[in-house]
Amino acid sequence: MRSPLFIAAVVAAFAGASVVDAATVLVTGSNRGLGYEFVRQYAAQGWTVIATTRNPESAPELKELAAKNKNIVIEKLDVLDLPGIKALAAKYQGQAIDVLLNNAGVFGDIPGQTFGSLDYANFQQVMSVNVYGPLAVSEAFRENVIRSEQKKIVAITSGSGTLSRGGGGGRNPFYRASKAALNMAMITLAADLKSRGVAVGLINPGATETDMLRQAMGREKASKAFRPQDSVAGMIKVIAGLTQANSDKPFNHDGTVLPW
Repeated sequence: MRSPLFIAAVVAAFAGASVVDAATVLVTGSNRGLGYEFVRQYAAQGWTVIATTRNPESAPELKELAAKNKNIVIEKLDVLDLPGIKALAAKYQGQAIDVLLNNAGVFGDIPGQTFGSLDYANFQQVMSVNVYGPLAVSEAFRENVIRSEQKKIVAITSGSGTLSRGGGGGRNPFYRASKAALNMAMITLAADLKSRGVAVGLINPGATETDMLRQAMGREKASKAFRPQDSVAGMIKVIAGLTQANSDKPFNHDGTVLPW
């Protein structure tokens, strides 16, 4: 039986996309915000897109987008569900994935990461989703990436996790710590996969108007931030230019280097 990826690639080819140009990207957290925009823009460029989300049935916009773009395949994936991750990787065994995009992340409950009322369960959730999740997904799909032509693993980081920017006034220590840990995790992964020709990159989308930013800053302040489509368009360009030689440092969405 043909895999969903094979079928999607064939359909995309007959829809006018070039078989040569039909690279494949897997995106985690595709149901909204940056993830949804990554799916939309990559699909518009003719890529085969494996759009993953924890609950596809609760992602009407993503389902509508997939209905209009036959090169999008929606898959159920929770980045903390290890059996589910392994099952999906087994489903796509042998299929090349040019870009593995670790986008899924959480900000965490703000009161629960405020000094004076720190919540350990909140800390566990933020660190697990933002750090362990990308590592677990990357481990499961690394052979798919190695089989591809582009061989890229990318994680969405944040300026909040850079030590050079200080502690942000003592706000949101769990989220900040998780992004700093993610940076180190991806550097370690890069070293592990260097001999296999894989480039592992970190990209900061900047302050972008998403549900996560609204949660962190409030709706009024978030409305003044970058639009998701602009941030993602920039990040896709950065991803296109990633190599093993230049991915030893994190980038901003505009291609400038993000200080550690």
